[in-house]
Amino acid sequence: MLLEVCANSLESALIAQKAGADRIELCMELGVGGVTPSFGMLKNVREQVSIPIHVLIRPRSGDFTYSDSEFEIMRTNIEQCAVLGMDGIVSGVLYRDFTLDKQRTSKIRAWAKGMHFTFHRAFDWVLNPLDTLVELEAIGIDAILSSGQEDSALKGLDLLKQLSEMATDCTILPGGGVRVHNVHQFVDAGFDAIHLSGTHFRKTLDTMPPVSMNSSSFLKENEVATTHLETVAQIVALLKS
Repeated sequence: MLLEVCANSLESALIAQKAGADRIELCMELGVGGVTPSFGMLKNVREQVSIPIHVLIRPRSGDFTYSDSEFEIMRTNIEQCAVLGMDGIVSGVLYRDFTLDKQRTSKIRAWAKGMHFTFHRAFDWVLNPLDTLVELEAIGIDAILSSGQEDSALKGLDLLKQLSEMATDCTILPGGGVRVHNVHQFVDAGFDAIHLSGTHFRKTLDTMPPVSMNSSSFLKENEVATTHLETVAQIVALLKS
């Protein structure tokens, strides 16, 4: 069974390689489901890691329906991955009604020509997963990362099995809540690959900082935070008057 480790840093990528992982999904900010890594991380991981590297192409947290400018950023990031010699990309685009955006997904497939393309856990939001599997295979997706539309792959195991049995041209990659104590259930189910982060928290400060930099008010999956024109204009007017 192929083991893909979701690595959120150069350190994590090197640890995954040392531990024997077969490949890496490289991203940042696991707490929001991951976003595209910085250029510096991409370059350094590519230079120091020899196992295959698949890069998450997701310009922001939140939903998987993107503006034209966000989609252009995704294209630029895919092109950069190709220049750096990355082995694959991990991405996904939906419409607001939770159906597959076939047009944009096809464009990503074309931009990622020569690289492996995993459709990520946006799949866990689609209304008709079996029909969407057929659509993704027609586009030429290589793998689908999914928790079986549950909050863990173990809970979604029945759907994952159904998808795996139905798939003809792509690999179903279970991911979400895979741990040492339950990985054997995916092995026993006959999957060809598995996805996990293997995250461990290492203490870096002796005491808690006086002010938290985390804000739950920004963590919304049905809204996207952007700079507000009127608010900034009012502040500018006050400052410049």
